[in-house]
Amino acid sequence: MQPLVIPNILLSRLGSRPLRQHYWTLREHLDRLGRLPGRGPFARVAWRDQWRFLAGNVQPVDGACRQRAHAAADWLIRAWESTPDDGVSMGYFPCDPPGRSPLNNGWRPSYPETTGYIIVSLLDYAIRFSDALMRERALAMAHWEAQIQMASGAVQGGAVTTPDRQRPAVFNTGMVLHGFAALLKHEPDPVIEQAARRAADFLLADMDAEGHLRTHGTFVVDRPIKTYNGLCAWGLHQFGTLVHEPRYHIAALRIARASMNLQRANGWFPHNCLNRDEAPLTHTIGYTLQGLLETGIASGDASLIESARRGMLPILDAITPEGFLAGRFHADWSPASFSACLTGNAQLAVVCFRLFQTLGDGTFLEAGHRLLDFLKGVQVLDAQTSPMRGALAGSFPLFFGEYQSAGFPNWATKYLLDALLLQDRIIEGRT
Repeated sequence: MQPLVIPNILLSRLGSRPLRQHYWTLREHLDRLGRLPGRGPFARVAWRDQWRFLAGNVQPVDGACRQRAHAAADWLIRAWESTPDDGVSMGYFPCDPPGRSPLNNGWRPSYPETTGYIIVSLLDYAIRFSDALMRERALAMAHWEAQIQMASGAVQGGAVTTPDRQRPAVFNTGMVLHGFAALLKHEPDPVIEQAARRAADFLLADMDAEGHLRTHGTFVVDRPIKTYNGLCAWGLHQFGTLVHEPRYHIAALRIARASMNLQRANGWFPHNCLNRDEAPLTHTIGYTLQGLLETGIASGDASLIESARRGMLPILDAITPEGFLAGRFHADWSPASFSACLTGNAQLAVVCFRLFQTLGDGTFLEAGHRLLDFLKGVQVLDAQTSPMRGALAGSFPLFFGEYQSAGFPNWATKYLLDALLLQDRIIEGRT
C-alpha cells in the first residue's frame, strides 16, 4: 500500500460518521477482545489470521476447487442445522456478548435474506455433484421462507423475528425471490410459486417512476436510492421467464437500468452502500455488478453487460498479485479500507468468471483466479475447529477487519461456494 494512501484512509474513516460512533465501535472491539482468550480454537484462528495480515504471507491456493466447495457446502448445512427452524443461521460469531446470540453457542438466529440466495447455491451444488440430500435441504429452506413471508409478499429485514416485529425490505424480497425461482426452474411447487408471485408483485408495487425500489428496511442507512437493489432484477426476470409473464421482464429491466443509469464515466456507482455512500463496500459493489451482468445475460441487453464490464475494469488494477483487495473504495477508486471484505472479493470473483464466460476476455479470468485463490488461502479448513471448518470470515483480518468482524457471516461462504463451482467448471472447460 502506498504511503499516501494510509492517511487518506484514516481521514476517510474518521470523517465517515460522528466521533461518538467511532468510540462505540472501539468499545465493541475491546469487549470482544476481552472475551477472546476463552474462545479456544476461534482465538487460535483469529491470532493466526492477524499475523498473516500483518506479515502479508497468505499463500494463495491453486486448484482444489472441489475439496474447498465440499467444505463450504458442509459449513452452510452446519449453519442450517444450528437453528431451531429451516432457516440458515446468520453466521458463527463466538465472541458475541451474552444475549446477542439467543442460541448461546456462537450461532446467530436464522437470516431470511441470505437463506434465500443460499438456496440457489445449494441447488447448483446438488446438480453439480448429483446430491439429492442437498436438494431436499434447499427445498426445506424455501418452504420455511414461504411460511415466514409477510402478508404483503415482502420479506422482512434482519434476523428472523415474530410477525408483529417484521419490517419489509425490497432487497431481501428480491433475494428470496431468486431462491424461489431457482427451485421452480427444476421442479414445480404450487406453494413456492404462489410465494414467488407475491414477492414479485411486491417488488413491482414498490418501484418508483425511474425504476428504483424504495422500501429499504430499518437495518441500513436511510437513503431514497440504494443502487445495489438492482440485483433484485435478476430473480424477477427469472421468475418472469418461468411463468411466461412479460410484465415481470419489463419491471426487471426497469430496475436494472435504473441502477445502470447512475453509473459514472469511471465505472463507479453512487448510492451503493449499506452505510457509507462515499466509500461503498466491495460487497455492495459486487451486488450491483452481478445484478447488471446477469440481468443483461438473461435479457440479451448488451448495455447492461457493458455497464458491468466498465464497473469491474477499475477494480482489476486494485487487486494485488496475491489476490488481496481493499474492502471499500472512494469514487476515484482509491482504497477506503485497510482490511478486505471477503464476501465482496468472492462476489467479484464470480463477476469476473461470468464476464469471461460471456465475453471471452482472459483478463477477467485471470483476475477471478487471483481473487479466489486468495480466498482459498484464508478459508478455514482446520479439522479441530469444526464450527468454522469450511467457512470464510467476514473480513481479512478476521478479528480486526471492518466488515462483519470477529465472525463468519453465512453469505461470505455462500459466495465462496458460487465462485468455487464456477472456477471448477471453467477449469474443466465447461460453461
